[in-house]
Amino acid sequence: MRGQDPFRLIRPAAMAGLALFALVGTALSQAEPAVQIVPPLTGWPDPMAGEEIPPLGRPITDDVRRMRNYPEQPPVIPHSIDGYQLTVNTNRCMDCHKPQFTEGSGAPMISVTHFQDRDGQVLTDVTPRRYFCTACHVQQTDVKPLVPNGFRDGYQHAGGP
Repeated sequence: MRGQDPFRLIRPAAMAGLALFALVGTALSQAEPAVQIVPPLTGWPDPMAGEEIPPLGRPITDDVRRMRNYPEQPPVIPHSIDGYQLTVNTNRCMDCHKPQFTEGSGAPMISVTHFQDRDGQVLTDVTPRRYFCTACHVQQTDVKPLVPNGFRDGYQHAGGP
């Protein structure tokens, strides 16, 4: 066995595999682009084309609290927020939803979790990470969904409360 190469049978198979890999890779790189399955939700293919922006949907302003679809879902905003100022210095949402203003406004009070920092310490004012309401809460609008949605809450449909 002296002088024989133990890998002599593996080398030809490996070379054939590499050649096949290169051939398939070349064929795939020249193939047409794949069909886009997901509709574009981020805008037009040419962002500098100056296309007209479609109008926003009509806000639902009935002030009815909507049922949540899953635990811990942020509530939706059941009123118009057009013209609301939401900056580092001003948050118009707090004019009605801060604890000291809810009695006069009739608005629901923001959750106590909005006063806790990331370490669980309770602050005297809304924590900076919860200050920008529209990062989690969205206004209800009367529009057609962008994509079909057949979501069903498995807990409620499986005999839950």
